[in-house]
Amino acid sequence: MAKNKTHKGLLKRIRISKTGLVRHRKAGSKHLKSTKSSKRLRRLRGGSWMSTAESKRLSKLLFRRLRGKEQPRTSLRRSPSPEERKAKREAAKATASKA
Repeated sequence: MAKNKTHKGLLKRIRISKTGLVRHRKAGSKHLKSTKSSKRLRRLRGGSWMSTAESKRLSKLLFRRLRGKEQPRTSLRRSPSPEERKAKREAAKATASKA
């Protein structure tokens, strides 16, 4: 079976934090700035975090878990480390041998 390929065009347009939040640029700030008010340009200047619904859509393109700005950190399930897996296995063996 072939491997899934991440969407490279999308990766060039966003930044993903360690906690899974997605940062992106706001639309409408590249050109034709003379017609826009100063207040509007100031609002467009700062980057923003992606909403939950949008980040869910992007996670399908990138084949990885992402979270929106409204979601808590606990909403992402983290894969256990090899040490945690080993400890869990040993605990299961101990309970199985007692029973």
